[in-house]
Amino acid sequence: MSVSHRFVCGFTRTLYSLSPFSSNTTHSSLFPLTMPRKQKQGAAKTHLWVEKPKSDGPSTSTSASEGDFSNANAEAVTDRLRTLTVAESKESTAVEVGSAPVDKSTVLGSGTQTESTGKPTAALSKLFSGKLLESFTVDNSTCSLAQIRATFYPKFENEKSDHEVRAKMIELVSNGLATMEVSLKHSGSLFMYAGHEGGAYAKNSYGNIYTAVGVFVLGRMFREAWGSQANKKQADFNDFLERNRMCISMELVTAVLGDHGQRPCEDYVVVTAVTELGCGKPKFYSTPYIIAFCRKWRLPTNHVWLFSTRKSVTSFFAAYDALCEEGTATPVCKALDEVSDISVPGSKDHIRVQGEILEGLVARIVSRKSSEHMEQVLRDYPPPPVEGADLGPSLREICAAHRNDEKQQMKALLESIGTSFCPNYLDWFGFEAPDSHSRNADGSVLSKFLQARPADLSTAKLQEMVRLLKEKEKDVALKCYHNIHKTNSLSSDNFHFKMVIHVRSDKAFRRYQNEMRNNPGLWPLYRGFFVDLNLFKANKERVVKFSKEPDAGSGSNGDLTKDGLAVEDANLMIKLKFLTYKIRTFLIRNGLSVLFNKDEVAYKDYYLRQMKIWHTSAAKQRELSKMLDEWAVFIRRKHGHKQLSSATYLSEAEPFLERYAKRSPKNQALIGSAGSLVRAEDFMAIIKGGKDEEGDLEPEKDIAPSSPAMIVKEAVVKDQGLIVFFPGIPGCAKSALCKEILTAPGKLGDDRPINSLMGDLIKGKYWAKVAEERSKKPYSILLADKNAPNEEVWSRIEHMCRKSKAAAVPVVPDSEGTESNPFSLDALAVFIFRVLQRANHPGNLDKSSPNAGFVLLMFYNLYDGKNRKEFEAELIERFGSVVKMPLLESSRPPLPKTVRSTLEEGLNLYKLHSKRHGRAEPTKGTYAKEWVKWEKQLRDTFLANAEHLNSIQVPFEVAVEKVCEQVKAIAKGDYTAPSTEKRKLGTIVFAAVSLPVSEIIHLLDNLGEKDPRVEAFLKDKNLKGSLTKAHVTLAHKGSHGVTAVANYALYLHHNVPIDMCWLLFSDTLAALEAEPGIVDGEKLISKNEWPHVTLWTAEGVAPKEANKLPQLHAQGKATRVQIDPPITITGILNFF
Repeated sequence: MSVSHRFVCGFTRTLYSLSPFSSNTTHSSLFPLTMPRKQKQGAAKTHLWVEKPKSDGPSTSTSASEGDFSNANAEAVTDRLRTLTVAESKESTAVEVGSAPVDKSTVLGSGTQTESTGKPTAALSKLFSGKLLESFTVDNSTCSLAQIRATFYPKFENEKSDHEVRAKMIELVSNGLATMEVSLKHSGSLFMYAGHEGGAYAKNSYGNIYTAVGVFVLGRMFREAWGSQANKKQADFNDFLERNRMCISMELVTAVLGDHGQRPCEDYVVVTAVTELGCGKPKFYSTPYIIAFCRKWRLPTNHVWLFSTRKSVTSFFAAYDALCEEGTATPVCKALDEVSDISVPGSKDHIRVQGEILEGLVARIVSRKSSEHMEQVLRDYPPPPVEGADLGPSLREICAAHRNDEKQQMKALLESIGTSFCPNYLDWFGFEAPDSHSRNADGSVLSKFLQARPADLSTAKLQEMVRLLKEKEKDVALKCYHNIHKTNSLSSDNFHFKMVIHVRSDKAFRRYQNEMRNNPGLWPLYRGFFVDLNLFKANKERVVKFSKEPDAGSGSNGDLTKDGLAVEDANLMIKLKFLTYKIRTFLIRNGLSVLFNKDEVAYKDYYLRQMKIWHTSAAKQRELSKMLDEWAVFIRRKHGHKQLSSATYLSEAEPFLERYAKRSPKNQALIGSAGSLVRAEDFMAIIKGGKDEEGDLEPEKDIAPSSPAMIVKEAVVKDQGLIVFFPGIPGCAKSALCKEILTAPGKLGDDRPINSLMGDLIKGKYWAKVAEERSKKPYSILLADKNAPNEEVWSRIEHMCRKSKAAAVPVVPDSEGTESNPFSLDALAVFIFRVLQRANHPGNLDKSSPNAGFVLLMFYNLYDGKNRKEFEAELIERFGSVVKMPLLESSRPPLPKTVRSTLEEGLNLYKLHSKRHGRAEPTKGTYAKEWVKWEKQLRDTFLANAEHLNSIQVPFEVAVEKVCEQVKAIAKGDYTAPSTEKRKLGTIVFAAVSLPVSEIIHLLDNLGEKDPRVEAFLKDKNLKGSLTKAHVTLAHKGSHGVTAVANYALYLHHNVPIDMCWLLFSDTLAALEAEPGIVDGEKLISKNEWPHVTLWTAEGVAPKEANKLPQLHAQGKATRVQIDPPITITGILNFF
């Protein structure tokens, strides 16, 4: 699509006056409305909108439709936008959340509390003390109703590597199956709002400073947009969200909740999701309809780009690769505006409100019709006016005035925003009475919820999810609180709660995804997940009704396709961050604890590790190392051992970066942008205990992708040492392997001395002893004969390698692994079998050990959370290689059922034991008798299956031989290992066609035979030895801009014919004039004024000087020889 056809939000006031969402339109529901089926699409003249009838509970639809509103319902939404017709309401079949049970019960006071008084009764005190809930027993009449109240998108982890995801996205767009959508990632915190009674939520909490700030900023956005109408619109908006049971999610960007990459110039929100929650599974609006929704309510929108052609999508990824190490908001947005098919600027300009430091971009696959929908929305709903008003005190002024009291900060913020938007403060302060108790509910709520009869399908699906999380997921917390907004309907058999599903680790999302693959009916695990719970008693008729309803409809998550795409393709998403942001957050802020708690050496290890994970280019690594070393010395000298607060780290970092940037243009490019510091110390919100709601204070994790490519590892330098270590499990034969290598030194094909340290014989700290040994014998090969099962040990080995100039080689038992463990049950069975066969083991782990099975299970669980690909990829990422020790015969029969069931019983028992007792010995816990019984069963079972367990093992001699071959290959540099395929981003500087040197040499030889001038010139140049690479530059980032380079991505890796027309040479330069040919029916045009192949430059002359040869020829200072007819040489287009 040409630039002239690109849609940008800049419509006239005339169009706006025709919009049904203009300010004089009747307050209405936008997308929850339905169109009468007989209504013709042309009937768009009647601009009448009607709201749904209000109810406390949603309609319990018997089928939970797919949660993505963007694709499945796009046509219906488009019809709604065209026809602007009325909606008919359906009679709700749900139990009203706020209704009292049909059975007669004793209501605890008439009006247990009122919002006006906010005072609790004695009955509520009884409730909060837990006594009332204790008497609530679960029986056949007990029912539960669970409804999602607020949520954000599910966290979807791609199974493929980033490289594969990009390739798949390009393929889908190129084939016309999908569109790629890209949006800016503003640097803030997740904030969700569901109306005043529905609640305000942060990522994993509510009723705190984060949500008070969010409510204030959102309310202020209404004042800014609506002016004198703001109070009415605020109240209307609350009513609208609650009537339609909706939630909006936003990025909350402020200077008062802790530093991210740059302190924003203004405090603001940007809407990132609009969700319908009234019919079971959440339905998320697509971006075009989010924009339409936001323009109706004059809410802030994000900058969005759409890419619907192969040229645009390939150009986008090339533009990112060219900018990812130095990109800031201005050049990034400019480049994306130029390469996209549709650009929709946000109502909040990142450069104006946040600044130049840009966290990143989010690219995802959306419906192929998204471009059409976006065009329609932009035509029909132009940007609303901003009326402005007296906004009152700012967020920063209010926080500054109440710096010493968090409660006063929250109260002042909520009072300032007014009662039209925040009528009371129950979620923050409860009833504020002396006898008011904690809002935390009794721990029995969860078990009672799971035991109760589900009132609808949604409740049944949520029970299924909660039950799974409770049983299997240790990294998810399920917390219940009293729903204070519902205390008016409280009775002895009717209770209301809020449940928070807090996912503590990204690994939990990945594990849950695996569960969803095995059980497609599971609902997704969302980020920011809050559920309203109602426990109540019902009469027999209603119980029968509830018993039947959950069976109707599937509510399944198991559709194989979505918009004609496989679900995994439809969910493709990739986050693309910029180095200028990561310098500040991950390298400076997140490195503070390492720098102050340890020292500068440890800090250097930390930041080098991060840059290695990111595959930062070598040049940037050198520049960053210099800057970060200087930062470490500066901040330690200034603060001593008192750690700088991560919440206000920019107070020190920003001035330092500004001074550093001013020294040179290279430093300025490295830093990106610095200066104009906003002083946060004067108005910071009080955040207890350094709590970080968003969770990005943790160092970025290395997420290992799959689908490895092949790379060649450099040879291990002979004047360096080598550490061979074993990320394994007892019984993996590491000690026997080390003994074999020691008894036959030549096995590794290396003349360096070999020594071994056996962990079971070392007293004291083993890895400290290894480090000591390395310092004594730095050039030796050390066999670290001890299991190295975790990342902490791997980091210590990395540190040793850097400190003592050694390489490290991990040796791992080869195994297929499981979905969440790098070792299969077959491998575990062999390890246990070997341990139970040995006697007199130095570490006392043999057949005489009463807890041998328990110890093996403990080691096995240390690897839990990584599948085989992730496990190997991380080792390769850290150490550059991995040696696989053969373990199991490939053609082995399946594991006997008795062996498998015994192992599974042991693993389940271990989970129960560790959940209750942690790392305590099995003899000291609740399950002591069960462990004794299981250990006996293990020995009996394995003895009975000894023949099978012996037969499935690869002979030890073969395993030793294969390991030695691999280690020998690494030492020589002949080894190839899977790579994580993390592209070396940020190194794109220019686009060029690489040409075969042999053909160019042949051309010159032939030309020299025909022309004496050429022969004389080439005579002493030795081009056969000096010309090792040849290319024709098409565009250079510095000379022609990022977009010019990125646009060649369409032809990446294509064969390009190049016509060689002239040879030009002078005393110091020589080059071939080149003319790119036709690729895929299009003439390839070089942005270079004079396309050429540089052949030779005299000593001290830069290759770029070859551009001057035409001028030198015009001045009579160079010779020009025609090649007639032109010779065509074919090369491959690449980025460099």
